[in-house]
Amino acid sequence: MMSKFVAALLSLWMFAASVPVMAQQPAASADPQKVEEVASPPVQAATPAVAVASPQAQAAEQLEAARKNLARLADLVTKAADDDNRLSELKVEVDAAAKQIIAISVATRPRLDEIKARLTELGDPPAEGAPPEADVVTQERKRLLAERGEINAVTGTAEDLSIQATKLSNGITATRRALFSNTLLKHTDVNRTMVLDAIAALSLEQQAFTRTIGSWLTFAWNFKRLQLLSALFLSLCAALVLLIGTRRIFFPLIHRENLSEEPGYITRLSVAFWSTMIPTTAMAVFATTSYFFLQTFNVLRPDIAPIVSITLAIFVALLFVSTLSNAVFAPKQSAWRLVRVSDHGARLLVLAIFAMTLVNSLDYLAGTISEVMGSPVVFTVVKSLIASIIIGLILMVMSLIKPIVPAGDTLDGQGKPWPRAVSLLFVLTGAALIIATLSGYVGLARFIATQIVMTGAILVTMYIGILTGKAVAKQNALADTVVGRYLERRFGLGQVALDQAGLAAGLGIYALVILFFIPLILLQWGFQIADIEAWAYRIFTEIKIGSITISLVGIFAGVLLFAAGYVVTRWFQRWLDGSVMARSRIDTGVRNSVKTGVGYLGMGLAGLIGISAAGLDLSSLALVAGALSLGVGFGLQNIVSNFVSGLILLVERPFKVGDWVVTGTTEGFVKRISVRATEIETFQRQTILVPNSLFINASVGNWTHRNKLGRSDIPVTVSYDSAPRQVMDTLLQIAAAHPLVLKNPEPQAVFSAFGEATMTFELRVYLADIVNGNGVRNDLRLAIYERFKDEGLGAPFPMEALEPETPPPGPETDALALEAEAAGPADVPSAEETLKRSGTQRRPRRISVETVGDKE
Repeated sequence: MMSKFVAALLSLWMFAASVPVMAQQPAASADPQKVEEVASPPVQAATPAVAVASPQAQAAEQLEAARKNLARLADLVTKAADDDNRLSELKVEVDAAAKQIIAISVATRPRLDEIKARLTELGDPPAEGAPPEADVVTQERKRLLAERGEINAVTGTAEDLSIQATKLSNGITATRRALFSNTLLKHTDVNRTMVLDAIAALSLEQQAFTRTIGSWLTFAWNFKRLQLLSALFLSLCAALVLLIGTRRIFFPLIHRENLSEEPGYITRLSVAFWSTMIPTTAMAVFATTSYFFLQTFNVLRPDIAPIVSITLAIFVALLFVSTLSNAVFAPKQSAWRLVRVSDHGARLLVLAIFAMTLVNSLDYLAGTISEVMGSPVVFTVVKSLIASIIIGLILMVMSLIKPIVPAGDTLDGQGKPWPRAVSLLFVLTGAALIIATLSGYVGLARFIATQIVMTGAILVTMYIGILTGKAVAKQNALADTVVGRYLERRFGLGQVALDQAGLAAGLGIYALVILFFIPLILLQWGFQIADIEAWAYRIFTEIKIGSITISLVGIFAGVLLFAAGYVVTRWFQRWLDGSVMARSRIDTGVRNSVKTGVGYLGMGLAGLIGISAAGLDLSSLALVAGALSLGVGFGLQNIVSNFVSGLILLVERPFKVGDWVVTGTTEGFVKRISVRATEIETFQRQTILVPNSLFINASVGNWTHRNKLGRSDIPVTVSYDSAPRQVMDTLLQIAAAHPLVLKNPEPQAVFSAFGEATMTFELRVYLADIVNGNGVRNDLRLAIYERFKDEGLGAPFPMEALEPETPPPGPETDALALEAEAAGPADVPSAEETLKRSGTQRRPRRISVETVGDKE
């Protein structure tokens, strides 16, 4: 399992490359002969011949080759019944052969449909006593029936072979499952004789190992000196390049400064994650390149290669666990610690984790050496027994560590013991390992010990990675990090751009964690690289939901083609409008219509190309269109109208979320646009859902369509005693003093109307954001009132005009009238005196002034 850890690090990066390779060669194998046999049917079909065989004959030949291939694979499965890695490779070949058989059968279906259609046209043979049909028709029917029988025979053969391939694949799966279970649950009698046999075999293995290593080094130095030195030189160069490159490129991500105060949580998570990932990846690449160079120069012998491979894997595993434990506990820099434990407890925990990893790694190294040297199995069992007992004892000792720091205490103080549940878990796990080992289940104990160390380390790294991605994706989180400040300083990114970059970085970290660590866990739990490659191929190419098959690779290619078509369409629109129609003196409206039509056409073609590349069946779209047409016929015109109107609104975007729109009696801000209705929030915070068809079929006002620039009007009325020019100058001064009123376009003061007792003026100001109009108008009204009052310009609002009121008829008014008539013209009392005598008073009359252009 330790060697799989290193092999997986290189194979994970080849997933993207393995998908197209597997698509082209589904039955690829390490054996060239098998590849040639699996690929032979297409080669035979493409080989020219003097007499061209019929499609049915070609399909029969291909099925016969597939039959032989299945028989060969069945023999190989029988021979490799004890080799799990080989069985996983054979399963991939069997599944590929099954797909090839199905493809052969599917290829005959179009011809079978043609034959059925032609037989339908010819009709049934004439009945007894009916006039005979033409000989040509009879011969044609016989030929078609014979060909249909051949195709049915081919289809039946293909079904039988497909069933055989499925049974063989299921049998391989069952064999591998049984092999894994038997390996884990194999029982060994632990007694004194076994220990004595192991001690006796120890000296023999030591002597054999010394001779083997010595002879290899002597042979390599005497006869392979140049190749050995070249391999070592290239490996050292690779290590130097990785060391310098990772330090220069990733230094800000893994460097821990000695800070006086504790760094932010996101910074600690990021440094912990990358300080584990980057050195481990660099070490894995170095180990892989070193092994590659040694194999390329033929320096390694078959008996030495496994030992070198497991040794390199041990170095990678030790570095991974060591860097991870130091990243989490940070024994020398408590400010960077992810968990709150004492300094002394952090050092002990790091030491215990490294000790368990070292013991487990040495156990795998010793097992590989014993396997290469041909030592007795009992010796390997004893070594695994000792390693499992040591790991169990370390777990039990870890329960005695006192790392917990009480609230308010410093990290360098004396810690407290673990909580009872955690301490009991350590004791029970260690005791279970020891009991399982002494009971004879050494393989199970060894497997559990490995999972405690390696799977535990992988899960902790995944958890840190997920927390890092979650923290980076938070709003305003990336801007507070070193990377965010660098991006802001280097590229001038704003807050919105940094938030978008943080979201993309968080999603990227999630993808990295899933694609990198999930396969590692599967490898640790007994799965092979061939299994993971096959699953990756299926995930990217064959996701089945019922009868629908989805290909992620096809969907991605479709999205890329649609994006390319969109870019080409926009470029062609600009070129057509700016370089062709602009020189032809075409009307602006015609140019806009042509440009819009070209855009719709290009987007439609790009959509069709993208859908076809994604592998989606266009017939499903035809069914949807037919269903919509049927719905319209049954009275769903309004729903379809709103749906289509919504699509038009989403494409043309006459308004967007946040715009201030007016339609009919509805006015407010757009909060949401869907395919059925648009949500508008009025100034009273009332939500109104307006059907989309109303926006298409009626006039719509948009105060913020292109921009938020707008004009706001304030009517002002003064008496005729005021000087109009002074009023206009004063209004302009008040407008110029407001900070939100634009200087360009400049404010305007307009003498708009004469009234019976007043003059009406309008102050017209332009605002950069018309949404702020209410506040600006309120400020301007207050300033106008205060300024007019100070300068004595009269009331800037409708005046209360006084007019005499005719007194009601009565004895008193009649007497006054007779008195006035007798006195003559000179003694006629004034209107005021008459009213005063009659006890009447003037009552105010308000002159109404219509407010224009004041959107509130």
